[in-house]
Parts: sequence; C-alpha cells; structure tokens
Amino acid sequence: MTTKSIKRFNITKVSGGAVADTSDALAIEEPLEIRLEYGQANERQIKNVSVTMRTPGNDAELAAGFLFTERIISSGDAISNIEHSFISCAENKENVVVVKLKEGVVPNLHNSERNFYTSSSCGVCGKGSIDAIRTVSSFVNKKGIPYTIEAEMLFRLPDVLRYYQDAFTSTGGIHASGLFNLQGELMLLREDVGRHNALDKLIGAAINQNWLPLNNHILLLSGRASFELVQKAAMAGITIIAAVGAPSSLAVELAEEFNITLAGFLRNQRFNIYTAAHRILLPANENTY
Repeated sequence: MTTKSIKRFNITKVSGGAVADTSDALAIEEPLEIRLEYGQANERQIKNVSVTMRTPGNDAELAAGFLFTERIISSGDAISNIEHSFISCAENKENVVVVKLKEGVVPNLHNSERNFYTSSSCGVCGKGSIDAIRTVSSFVNKKGIPYTIEAEMLFRLPDVLRYYQDAFTSTGGIHASGLFNLQGELMLLREDVGRHNALDKLIGAAINQNWLPLNNHILLLSGRASFELVQKAAMAGITIIAAVGAPSSLAVELAEEFNITLAGFLRNQRFNIYTAAHRILLPANENTY
C-alpha cells in the first residue's frame, strides 16, 4: 500500500473519563471504474464493465484479477496493457483504469450487461450457480499433485499476515489476502477496504507472475470466507483456504463441491476444518479436550 491509501482525520478521543483531541489514520475508500478496450486496431471499442469501491493502490492488479475471476477474460495473456485514464473533473485522482486487450481477444461480456457495481462490503451480487463456476474455470476439478500441510504451520500464518499488514497496522480497518507456499512462507500480500478487492489484487499479481494455477499455495483471508471469495479462489486453482473469520454456508458448499480445503476461525492456535480435511495433518491429540 502507499501513502495514497491512508488519510488522517482530526478526532476527539474518549477513553473512560479522559477526553483528548488527536488524529486517526483511516483507510481511503474511493471508486475505481474499470474500462475494457478491445477489438481490431481500426475498430477498437471501449466499454465500462465495473465500478468498485476500493483502497487506491495496485489498481492494475485489481483490474486484471477482477476480469479473470469474473470470467470476462480467460487468462492474463489476453491483456496487452493496463493504464490509468486521467479525467479533468476527477480532481486528478487515478480513479479510472483502462484494460487494453490484445487484438483478436473477444471478452466474455454477458455479465457486464448487469452494469457491475461492487460495494466494499458485499462484492458483485447475482452470482450464478455453483454449476456455472465449474463450466468456466479451467482449473476446477483439475488433478494436482497430492500434498499435505501441518496444522502447526497453519497456526503461524495469521501472525505472519498481521506483521506485514502495513495499512491495517495504521488504520485497523482494512482487509488482507495473503498467499503462502506449502512451507508457510508469505509469497504475496494485498490489502484493500473491500475483501473481494484484496483477493482480486492478489490474483492479479499472481497472473502477472504467471503463477496460475495456484494449486500448490495456501490462501489466507483476514476476515470471513464468503461465497464470492471461495469462488474467486477456485477460479485461480487454489485448493487450500484458511480464514481468520467464519465461512458462510454457501462458501462451505462451494468448497466441498470443488474439493477445496476450507478452514475457518484460524486464530489463537485453533481452527475448524469444514471441507477436505485430508490435506491437513492434525496433532496426535486431536481428539482430546
């Protein structure tokens, strides 16, 4: 994150009977419009596909990740360039990003007819069924190399994520997605006021690194595991998801359908396994309380 991601406000702080004037750092929330440019050289088209409320920073990764996880493009190879578009009426803020597709690439714009609007809390509404995800993800149900991870290693991940969460340390009000390898080493971290934006930024960064599918990585979510987050992870081929918070019922059903290991309430040396427990090696005294 950058200094453009945080803004300080003068506040009155009340603690018990003490009152003090001070300042507080807050995560910036601003709209980002994602535009898509595509077509042959002599007949390029530009289409607005999304407006999302996000924390400024890593906007190109957010746009790439969004287009991929929303099935508008099938891979990062479809993109030739991503750049900000400066508009005079926007107070010189970088709140419009244009994703330029290579000639010959035809985007899947059937969903864009809904005039995407994403809030920082709920993400894109109106998702298709679980069956629809299976038909569009090239990584779902793809056989990978069998592997397991130690429960003890999972215990350490939230502390690692928190240590590197610069914006959260400053504001206390921002979400994070962390990508770890199977040895528990942090490979990527992205933060945003919207949990779905943080994951899109992470997947966009992985696309830039040509890392997909991410079937030999662990995804850690700083909050709850919603359906849309599991859906985006499934699109990227992720098979282990751990969340500091609770999963939703539909998130569990989706993870079970796609054989994704889903763990929730990962904090204070504990977690619950909801699906595909075979990938986690449990302590010898797992059944004692």
